[in-house]
Amino acid sequence: MTKNTETIKNIALAGHNGSGKTSLAEALLFRAGVTERLGKTEEGTTVCDFDPEEIRRKVSINTAVANFITDDIKVNLIDTPGLFDFEGGMREGITAAGSVMITVSGKSGVKVGTRKAYKFAEKLGKSRVFVVTKLDDPNANFYNTLTELKTVFGPTVCPVVVPVIQNGNISCYINLIEMKAYKYDDKGNAVETAMPEGDITDKMDYRLDGLIQAISEAVAETDDELMEKFFEGTAFTQKELIDGIHKGVNAGMITPVIATSAESLAGIDMLLKEISLLLPSPLEVSKPVAENSSGEPVEIECSSSDPLSAFVFRTTVDPFVGKMSYIKVYSGVLKSGDQVLNSVTGETVKIGKLYNVCGKKQEEVSSVNAGDIVVAVKMDINTSDTLCDPSRIVKFDSVQYPSACYSMAVKAKAQGDESKISNGITKLLEEDPTLTYTQDPSTTEQILSGLGDQHLEIAASKLKEKFGADVVLTVPRIAYKETIRKKVRVEGKHKKQSGGHGQYGHVWIEFEPTVGDELVFEEKVFGGAVPKNYFPAVEKGIQESMKKGVLAGCPVVGLKAILVDGSYHPVDSSEMAFKTAASIAYKEGLKQADSVLLEPIGSLSVKISDDKTGDIMGELNKRRGRMLGMNPAEDGMTEILADVPVREMHDFATYLRQATRGLGEFSFDFVRYEQLPANLLTDVIVAISNDNE
Repeated sequence: MTKNTETIKNIALAGHNGSGKTSLAEALLFRAGVTERLGKTEEGTTVCDFDPEEIRRKVSINTAVANFITDDIKVNLIDTPGLFDFEGGMREGITAAGSVMITVSGKSGVKVGTRKAYKFAEKLGKSRVFVVTKLDDPNANFYNTLTELKTVFGPTVCPVVVPVIQNGNISCYINLIEMKAYKYDDKGNAVETAMPEGDITDKMDYRLDGLIQAISEAVAETDDELMEKFFEGTAFTQKELIDGIHKGVNAGMITPVIATSAESLAGIDMLLKEISLLLPSPLEVSKPVAENSSGEPVEIECSSSDPLSAFVFRTTVDPFVGKMSYIKVYSGVLKSGDQVLNSVTGETVKIGKLYNVCGKKQEEVSSVNAGDIVVAVKMDINTSDTLCDPSRIVKFDSVQYPSACYSMAVKAKAQGDESKISNGITKLLEEDPTLTYTQDPSTTEQILSGLGDQHLEIAASKLKEKFGADVVLTVPRIAYKETIRKKVRVEGKHKKQSGGHGQYGHVWIEFEPTVGDELVFEEKVFGGAVPKNYFPAVEKGIQESMKKGVLAGCPVVGLKAILVDGSYHPVDSSEMAFKTAASIAYKEGLKQADSVLLEPIGSLSVKISDDKTGDIMGELNKRRGRMLGMNPAEDGMTEILADVPVREMHDFATYLRQATRGLGEFSFDFVRYEQLPANLLTDVIVAISNDNE
């Protein structure tokens, strides 16, 4: 199925969760003759949802690629997840695509996922098409959805295939380019029928002549000659409509709307036709920009005769097959067995076996032309790597992933599984760059971070199923610290006689607050009360003791210790004795020096829609946040800046998603420590004590 560049189209399916992306992909594959039966998400029989977790949960969590031929054009369909926890998959798919079909449920209309998909596609300069789905549902309303699309996304929205509503039901579908109407039988086969006239909805809010006028206006905007013809009142020919919409879609001036029902297959044949007629090939999309070896931007011509440049936009790791790298070829020809340069790592790699994929089915190919998408197996390359010919070194920008915002501590259920966990998480990080895995230096916990609770839950499930590593996810411990608030002078004396040489160390130490985490140690001993050779032992005794404070056993910071006096025994004194004496003085000193608990404070930047600012500010006040300011952001959004205790932020990602229905986003970074309020001291000490048991 190797195709020339001009006969390839790369299309991402994106949209809100539940809007029918996978079902639409299934309908397209069935109508194109790739499958013999129509798979269903509920039954776990779809081509694109083949991962065991997807089948079990009946929802897309991974980006999948499936290809088919329509009108002698190879379509690489990239089905992306709609759940916000797996937004990274949506971004991978849109990055690799030339155009984006955004599914919108005719029942529930425009959702946050619709806006996110449109916004990211627009940001990357991708052509966009709205496909209104689920019109077989009795509660669906295409024209309400069309009105909402126009309201939210503006005048570029242009209906192309619309239903005719009579007595509350769809009687037929009209292709406004062909100006023909079609009825569909129970098998989804189209039969041409008479064109209706006048009102085409029961509510009479849309008329056929108004829709024709709207599509003509949109086409006229794409060309001066067509605009002149439009003002003259001359109807456009079918070819002029197709060429005008094609040009407008490619330029982002027109966003077609196509009505379908994946379950009944109504409109799917027309969608296939519009894919071949209206959406751009890799030759027509804007040229991707890469960075050359000198760090200068260069445009890459999509030509098979140019030197190779290809981009790894997705990685999966199969325990049996190994690493599978999804590659978009931007120029040249990618051939199995070739030696190419990975410009990100600077290493030369050999291309392994190449496959066209349709879900989990694989078809081996020897080479792939510019503009196509292919999977390479068992190669030591990662997502966002660029493969290129050494004669022309270029590097493409990495996929723009959202930042991890929800963290849990990872613990092995069974002892000895630590190596399995480490190996499994390494593989998961290769698959999913939105996951991060670090060790908290203060608590020594292993922290797994992602985009939400479901994201981490599924990651843990994959660890068990794929790599045999059974883990428990727990709320991470907060890295509290202790310090002192006043200056004290205390004695530390260690005296022990146990036959033979005894142990004797005696010190007087002044403790006082200071700035910084490290111990500041000084000595002001007069007259040799404590010999100099014991000073390092005193300092070391205090340093080791600072690992635990007297309030809750947390590390102590901001401590200055001055050795001012003491005594020694010429026989029984030793470094160990003075070290122990210093430890005794430390414990007594901290009890007298008004010890307090410090909690970590982070800097929060949260972006939400203007109408949610009051709700979020109220919530941050409840979380002991300190407001620092508000700034206007793009697209009717507001940025709120605040300092908030880390203790209050664990579930903020979940709250924000619920409060804004997924539209809000935030970043949160540790900045400093502050004293914990006295009213929380007992609760925190009890919690720390329970964690340590």
